[in-house]
Amino acid sequence: MPCTTILVGKKASNDGSTMIARTDDGHFDVKKLVVVEPKDQPKQYTSVIPHLEIPLPEEPLRYTACPSVDREKGIWAATGINAANVGMTATETITSNPRVLSADPLVVYQKARKRGEKDVPGGIGEEDILVLVLPYIRTAREGVLRLGALLERYGTYESNGVAFNDENEIWWLETVGGHHWLARRVPDEQVVIAPNRFGMDGFDLKDAFGAQKEHLCSADLREFVAENRLDCNQEGRFDPRDVFGSHTDMDHIYNTPRSWFMGRYLCPRSHRWEGPDAEFGPESNDVPWALVPDRKVAAEDVKYLLSTHFQGTDYDPYTSRDTGKRGMYRSIGINRTGVTAICQIRSGVPEAIKGLEWICFGSTTFDAILPLYPNVPKMPAYLSAVTKTVSTENFYWASRILACLCDPHFGQTAQLLERYQNAVMTKGRQLVREYDRRMTDSGDFSLAAEANEALAKMARRETDDALGQILLKASECMKNGYDRADN
Repeated sequence: MPCTTILVGKKASNDGSTMIARTDDGHFDVKKLVVVEPKDQPKQYTSVIPHLEIPLPEEPLRYTACPSVDREKGIWAATGINAANVGMTATETITSNPRVLSADPLVVYQKARKRGEKDVPGGIGEEDILVLVLPYIRTAREGVLRLGALLERYGTYESNGVAFNDENEIWWLETVGGHHWLARRVPDEQVVIAPNRFGMDGFDLKDAFGAQKEHLCSADLREFVAENRLDCNQEGRFDPRDVFGSHTDMDHIYNTPRSWFMGRYLCPRSHRWEGPDAEFGPESNDVPWALVPDRKVAAEDVKYLLSTHFQGTDYDPYTSRDTGKRGMYRSIGINRTGVTAICQIRSGVPEAIKGLEWICFGSTTFDAILPLYPNVPKMPAYLSAVTKTVSTENFYWASRILACLCDPHFGQTAQLLERYQNAVMTKGRQLVREYDRRMTDSGDFSLAAEANEALAKMARRETDDALGQILLKASECMKNGYDRADN
């Protein structure tokens, strides 16, 4: 599923938290935010697409998830934070190449062709991964190890990148072919930018097969690379992006421009992004996987980046100027996003409220993001009681409607939209600050559920108000608008 991922190390963030964030860019998937209690977690998991059955461990943790409302193709739980304050986002669809996929083919479901034969199950995939991993881990590193073991045993039918974070660490795992994988700990002072392309541009095999401080991989990865002559780097440096990834013309339209724009925003002074002496351009294959930002990064910056459409450049599809390059590259904020989440694990607050999950439904360009406490028995109905029926009674559908009203009238609605997005972010932060203080002072962390209800009530009020104003503006811009005095 095409997505964009951002990972923010604790020394790169403004408040010492770790953040992992991703747009879940499906095909207008109807999403909701729920809490899964241990009693509701299955003992045996059965996947829909690969027809695979997997036994699950005992004693799962409570966790949040953003599943698809329509379960025809599976759960697709997308993102969440568990009761041990471990966040996970799964998955970023990544690229590979024929050398890798021929040496270790993807594990695809095969239906029996003849009577007496049995179907051959496929491997695990985005449909399954969060449910199989998040309830059973207590650190980000444990997430890598559990997912890695599942990949080695069952394989996967697609190429994916998966992020985990806890209070101190972020880990990023990328699959290699059907059964192999590698993972890196994100440096504390850096921000990772990952746009649907194999990302890691450096990997320490010595550490991975030694101390394993910051690098992990499947047990036979070194032999797999050597036996299949995959390492084409002539400089003596192991570059996973070169070895396992792609360098296609499609990357230059769909993937690399997103890396360029995010890097341009994060490091406007320390790197050159434009002009004849630019280090990197929109079609550069070598934009770094991780960068030290020129200033500390907040949740607002992450939301902004995941909402962008190349504004301030000739490539912005919404610019009123005829640049000859409008819409040339795939935007980061796109129409078909189902949900975007920032899993933030904070330091300096009590254990029960370390996690914050920021949720945005629909196209990030036009919709607001709302912080919520994940360590609660259930989520407010405004975010959890979503059905396939269109309704302004919930945050998902209201957000989708808002985006459709704004898109054809971008210039006329941009100011109203910005006010709405800032209002939800500002008032959301105010409520979090208030309830952080109240819960810390009283020790009553059950107030997190009350806080979420207050946050949802605020979001509904602001969203309803924005819908009314933007509907009026869009109505005024309709093509069949005439007045008797017109001539």
